[in-house]
Amino acid sequence: MENHPIPGQLDLLSVSGGQSAPAASGVLKRSAPASSAQEVDAESATVRTLLIIDTETTGLDPQLDHCLEVGVILFDVPSRQVLAQHSFLLPVEANAAEAINRIPAAATNLPQPWRPALSYLQSLLDAADVLVAHNAAFDRQWFGRGHLPATDKPWLCSMEEMRWPAERLLRSRPSVRDLALAYEIPVWAAHRALTDCIYLAEVFRRCDELEQLVKRGLEPRQLMRAQVSYDDRHLARDAGFRWNEPVKGAWARRLSEREARDLDFPVVPVDPPMPMAS
Repeated sequence: MENHPIPGQLDLLSVSGGQSAPAASGVLKRSAPASSAQEVDAESATVRTLLIIDTETTGLDPQLDHCLEVGVILFDVPSRQVLAQHSFLLPVEANAAEAINRIPAAATNLPQPWRPALSYLQSLLDAADVLVAHNAAFDRQWFGRGHLPATDKPWLCSMEEMRWPAERLLRSRPSVRDLALAYEIPVWAAHRALTDCIYLAEVFRRCDELEQLVKRGLEPRQLMRAQVSYDDRHLARDAGFRWNEPVKGAWARRLSEREARDLDFPVVPVDPPMPMAS
């Protein structure tokens, strides 16, 4: 599970209760709340089963590198229960990231039933409503490459798209470690796939607002540019916008219409306009 500055993932479940952006100027500002009918529509789309996913890889480039470990947890939202856990290594010839994940390439080639493990992974993918990863843009790019199966299930990013309660005092893009500690979960290891999945599952178990966080996290998003002066740039930074990435010379972030309305500064869609759902 990598926390590298990779733009948020694009494929999202089309669940939207927000109002349209003003057509004349393209600037989104704070406005009146959406109507109750719209709210009911958004809230009526329920997600029951999450598949929490983490990967460990030999590098950052899926064109050149390979996934060498997968960890997944099937999680039932209403009961806050873990239904299944699964983790296994995939064989690789070399691991340039061994200093980070501490997985020697030789260990991945020891005898173990990784092919049946892939079949079980597929069954867990089939059982899930939504796939969740911390920095989903990184983890999802390995599926459909190498040994990992492709999937058309919607992805949700627990780092970029789930807005954690303000009382947890988290940054706008918290690490898995910081998220776990904010929910009083001991952190005993890092950079192994199943361990990081366990941290997320334990956070979900303790999160009273989980249903709402999932639903709002799945609302369609569009890349937005912050309209802030140099003196007010801290407002964009504190709201999770990134300078110069992916938009050169601007503070940008992918937002739902709801999130754009709640900001203390206006935003505009990045040109050319992108669809709110992909």
